[in-house]
Amino acid sequence: MSSRRRLSILETTARLIARNGIRGLRVEELAAEAGVSVGLVYYHFGDRSGLIRHTWEFINERAERYTASDVDPAVDPRGHLEDMLLAELQDVPEVVENSTAWGEFRAGAMFAAELGPSVREALDRWVADAAELIRGAQSLGDASADTSALDAAERLTALIEGLSERWLTGALPVERARDLLRGALDLELGRRERQPATVSD
Repeated sequence: MSSRRRLSILETTARLIARNGIRGLRVEELAAEAGVSVGLVYYHFGDRSGLIRHTWEFINERAERYTASDVDPAVDPRGHLEDMLLAELQDVPEVVENSTAWGEFRAGAMFAAELGPSVREALDRWVADAAELIRGAQSLGDASADTSALDAAERLTALIEGLSERWLTGALPVERARDLLRGALDLELGRRERQPATVSD
């Protein structure tokens, strides 16, 4: 029961941050929406800062789950990379909420110094994972050897953030965002015969 309540609190916190931002998060509102007492929130997370920190970890773990690809990175690292990035642009509630909350954390890091290191660490890990897949594609002749894997990974992950923001604000249809991402992959890595993606379009 305790672990289910803890998960419910984290899910509710992520939803409220996506809706109201980090500055708008109120523990009393959270407790009411999660159907628990304020005391139980503090019991599990210590204080508001602890709650925010654990919610940040929760949304990153959730993103890792929904961006997981069935494509074997050892066999097709480029296909795995494409799946991983396209999974960030899915018009499903979990991804919409998670991406919105992620954006709120990124914006919050500009005003709350304690968030900065965690946000930078997550971004660095994301870029490093993408760069490793690009290097794998290069080793198989499936990406241009002239491309800097790290630079390409930086540009592609930054593009995802920009496309996601435009899509979530209604400025760009999700299918257009996905098409632009596919085009960017070809520009960064060179064109190839595209394999069917495992993430549904």
